[in-house]
Amino acid sequence: MIRKVLIFGLIVSPLLWVGLAALSTVFYSQEQALALAFEGAEQVEKKTHILSAAQAEEIERLSSSALDSRVVTLHTARKQGKVLGYAHIDVHTVRTRPEALLIVLDPAGNVSMVKVLAFQEPLEYMPIQRWYDLFSGLDEEDKLRVGHDVDAVTGATLTTHATTDAVRRMFAYYSTLLKPALTESGDQ
Repeated sequence: MIRKVLIFGLIVSPLLWVGLAALSTVFYSQEQALALAFEGAEQVEKKTHILSAAQAEEIERLSSSALDSRVVTLHTARKQGKVLGYAHIDVHTVRTRPEALLIVLDPAGNVSMVKVLAFQEPLEYMPIQRWYDLFSGLDEEDKLRVGHDVDAVTGATLTTHATTDAVRRMFAYYSTLLKPALTESGDQ
């Protein structure tokens, strides 16, 4: 009996992992996403910030969302020394599984792109790209409330909330981490 259960487990276990892997969808690698976001960039600088308690608290306040980590990686793209924009890959849980979004701001801090890099939930819970494109042109002054400023998507309510939180977090990173550095360097 134990032998049959063990053999059954050895056969079913890999099939289960294959089935779970089929549910997850990766659309772009980090390298592909940054190339898409910053076409023509000569340099994409990756900088990891370790947030102080005060910075983390400020980012949570500005974004009205909780941080999963006090380690944040931001990318700055340049061409001929001029900043083309800023990007962050925000990985968060939608319902029970992770989603990775690329959020790109132009040099003035306006959204220029929101792109799904990976979506681990069933695809019917993911809005179409046209919905993500509605964030383009928005800035940190926009309140971004689902059902008010941001259209809710029937069947993807949790995804719309998670995406909106991620965009607000990017604005908070820009305000808290990038703007002060721009002011110090005179790039603003």
